[in-house]
Amino acid sequence: MSQSVSWELPSSAEPGRLARWSAELRKRPLLAVGVALLFAYLVLAVVGPAVTVDPLRTDPANQLLPPSAAHPFGTDEFGRDVFARAVAAARLDLWIGLVIAVVSMVVGSVIGVVAGYWGGRVDEVIMRLTDVLLAFPGFVLALILVAAMGDSVPNVIVAVSVSFLPHFIRLTRAEALQQREMEYVDGARLAGNPPWRVAFRHVMPNSLGPAAVQATLVAGWAILTVAGLAFLGVGIRPPTPEWGVMVAEGANDVITGEWWTALFPGGMIVLAVMAFHFVGDELGGGRV
Repeated sequence: MSQSVSWELPSSAEPGRLARWSAELRKRPLLAVGVALLFAYLVLAVVGPAVTVDPLRTDPANQLLPPSAAHPFGTDEFGRDVFARAVAAARLDLWIGLVIAVVSMVVGSVIGVVAGYWGGRVDEVIMRLTDVLLAFPGFVLALILVAAMGDSVPNVIVAVSVSFLPHFIRLTRAEALQQREMEYVDGARLAGNPPWRVAFRHVMPNSLGPAAVQATLVAGWAILTVAGLAFLGVGIRPPTPEWGVMVAEGANDVITGEWWTALFPGGMIVLAVMAFHFVGDELGGGRV
């Protein structure tokens, strides 16, 4: 006798989840604004370079043209299209910000779980080293590290990630201290699991909630930090399309009345940081 098997998923599952998200976004308008801005940046970063001109192409005959239909953001002192450069910079800056957030969260969370679960001398050494990092303002620490390692995108990512490590170490350590006293951890120990497995298989997954929310905020801070370093001439250098580089190049133009070369990339920095912070702040107040 043959038996038919139905592979159809419950029809109410997907609509119910979409309705839940829609209701959450209606109740929390800042979250909706942040998600919409990030989606717009994602589309711009993916599609933009395919529909814009070469961001490095110079055109001396069209220097410092104001915004127009042909050049929505105007042109800079080399005749390069500011809109094309801002779009190319969106891809670079968003990628760097997200990589820094993920790297600092993963490394910082691992260190924080080690400190919180093992405690004792291990915890003491890790936290004293963390205090040393916290003694430096994050931007200053990143500036020192980039200046020491050299100007390149990988070095910028490493330097800025290190500057954000203390936030994740302290946050995850505090969670791990609570989780290690839970009954499920005692059960894992009694089952014969070695300490490293209990720490990373059981304690760590349950300690990452606050760190994941913090990573959203760090992505925005990372974009701002990278742009600030580039503005000071450290890290990413011209002619690479990067928002901080563009603001630095356009700063002198503002004095002579060509405001668009600095305003538009600066505005994109503000909106990107604002979007990440809206999402992070709202998620921090409750889970979607």
